[in-house]
Amino acid sequence: MNVKEGKLEEMSPLYAYEEGMPWNPVEKIIMERRSIRGFRSDPLPDAMIERILEAGRFAPSAGNMQPWRFIVVKSREMLAEMEKDAVKVIKFFMFFMDYTKGNFLRRIVAKIYAKIFIRFLPNELQPVPFGLMSQIAQGQTPVFHNAPTLLLLVEDRRGVSCPPMDIGICGQNIVLAAHSLGAGSCWIGLIKVLMYLPKWRKKFGIKYPYRLEVCIALGWQKPKADGMVPRETQIVEWYDKGLNDAPQMKKQGE
Repeated sequence: MNVKEGKLEEMSPLYAYEEGMPWNPVEKIIMERRSIRGFRSDPLPDAMIERILEAGRFAPSAGNMQPWRFIVVKSREMLAEMEKDAVKVIKFFMFFMDYTKGNFLRRIVAKIYAKIFIRFLPNELQPVPFGLMSQIAQGQTPVFHNAPTLLLLVEDRRGVSCPPMDIGICGQNIVLAAHSLGAGSCWIGLIKVLMYLPKWRKKFGIKYPYRLEVCIALGWQKPKADGMVPRETQIVEWYDKGLNDAPQMKKQGE
């Protein structure tokens, strides 16, 4: 039994499955973890951060190559400088790409620049990150959510098969472990804008074979925001008959 808001919440035991049973503790952590963008100023204890990193260290990776390095940034001075420099870089790019601001001629020119950049960086400049960078450039939101700790996941490109996937698996272990211990976390891809500045590449030792494209903000939630978030239902193909038989189509999530 789990006590939550004065009620007993039943959960299934680990290592067992029965039809219709409630979520077990691991499933509950997966379902209820949310990305947190508001943190208290006081950092997590070092021992807790080390424990969370252990969950990342034990993540599976192709060939067990573990193609990662961890960097923990807790220094308020460094975090402030990283935030300031990230905003500067984003403002620079958005000056050329934000076609929603300025006079008619500037918007036309900016739209041309935006189309060029988007062609080469379609994932980074998809509408959601594009809109976020516009807000950051206008001072409406911080880059690193004022988190008291950033965990930098440095990728070693010498890893077997697909190191970025291994980094994702490692990071998922980290955010789930953090949630299980009562901490909040948020993936942040905009750490990569600091890699345009030589001083940060030198500071963190980012040169071949290493690459830094993602970090995780970590800290105590403010306010607490756990709970399941609705997800889209998915159509899943099930091949469970003969080679020439059509698959069954099942809707997941209903």
